[in-house]
Amino acid sequence: MPLHIPAVPHARELRALARVVVPSLCFSPLLASAADLSFKLEPGVSIPLTAPQSEVYGVGGGQSLKALIGLTDWLDVGPSAQFMMLPNRTDAARSGVVWGFGGGLRLHRPHDEERFAGLSPWLDANALYVRTGHMNRPGFDVAAGVSLPIGEARNFWVGPFVRYLQVIQPERGTADNRDAKLLTLGVSFEFGTGRERAREPGEVRTVDVVSCPDRDGDTVPDNIDRCPDRAGPLDNWGCPQYEKVVIQRDKLELKEKLYFAWDDAQLLDASFPLLDEVAQALKDNPGFKVQVEGHTDSSGADDHNQALSERRAQAVLNYLVSRGVTQDRLVSKGFSSSVPADSNKTSAGRENNRRVEFVVNFIILDKESSK
Repeated sequence: MPLHIPAVPHARELRALARVVVPSLCFSPLLASAADLSFKLEPGVSIPLTAPQSEVYGVGGGQSLKALIGLTDWLDVGPSAQFMMLPNRTDAARSGVVWGFGGGLRLHRPHDEERFAGLSPWLDANALYVRTGHMNRPGFDVAAGVSLPIGEARNFWVGPFVRYLQVIQPERGTADNRDAKLLTLGVSFEFGTGRERAREPGEVRTVDVVSCPDRDGDTVPDNIDRCPDRAGPLDNWGCPQYEKVVIQRDKLELKEKLYFAWDDAQLLDASFPLLDEVAQALKDNPGFKVQVEGHTDSSGADDHNQALSERRAQAVLNYLVSRGVTQDRLVSKGFSSSVPADSNKTSAGRENNRRVEFVVNFIILDKESSK
């Protein structure tokens, strides 16, 4: 019986497939490292083999996604999802779309074998629930292929395959009850847990050790260390513990406010301990370049607020320079009331909007230049 299916898959079905495919691609390296687990993608060209499908549809494309859990060195089991689209041959017919969900097993040559360049022939079979348009039917597929390991770690495999799919058509009165039979030819891509190749008796192997850069030696890798030039604990993102300053990825967050004379850029004495700690944090982390930003509330004229915000930012910059931070690492900028942090309709909100912020940019330093 022909596959009576809309030309475009249902949005609900597309979302369901995306929920399977996207998380698998994003998290498969983490999952594969936790168990003998691998993921397999099988894009290919799909061909209808028998009537009535071969009379209505042409050669199309297909894709399979499989998760494989190793039970032994040669036997895997796991779920699978398939999608196939066949273009119509006539204007009267619509494209054929096939969705398949199920699971099965795979037999393969152990992945730690060394002979024949590690080639791993494999066979698999799956029982499937198949949806074609409004019709739900049972089906099965069988496939054969061969995979070649890429790299010494053997966590990536690639190779050709051929897959046969049969959709079983139940008895439906006078309808054409012949099963749909389709063939897919393509290349499989498998990635997951690596398998060290089997050693020869007496063989000694050298192992390349790969580690994340950690130039301050605090065991927090540079790619997540907010203070890569200054040792600090992991629970503080690799930064030293400061009393009044928290180092974020993109800014220095102050636990206290800076105080200025009313409607003036003169720093009050109450601000000095906080700024002294900011200066120390910058000296501890020479890879930081900071923009000092001045902000006001909306009270007063815009020109006056702009000038005031610029002068206050410059006053903070000058203080940091006086405490030993080199000026080429600092820049100041005033924003007037254009970037409020709170509402200007209340006195508390206006108080929060009168502030100075420190936006951090990172300078790339080598270990020697950071001393």
